[in-house]
Amino acid sequence: MITFYRLWDKLNRSGLKQKDLKEILSPATINKLRKNEIVTTDTLNKLCIFLNCNPEDILEFEPDPEENQ
Repeated sequence: MITFYRLWDKLNRSGLKQKDLKEILSPATINKLRKNEIVTTDTLNKLCIFLNCNPEDILEFEPDPEENQ
């Protein structure tokens, strides 16, 4: 499963809030990120440009033990 806790940490360290993402993303997309749901690569691209970072700075893969069964 892809998680976005690194995104929230990156925002925090940059002095930004989740509401600042409304400049580049819709509220529905921000909500998907909060719930670790599927987002498009376009969304990831916008985030990386906005935060001047790489994808590995804002997301992480965590194996889901239930999916391995």
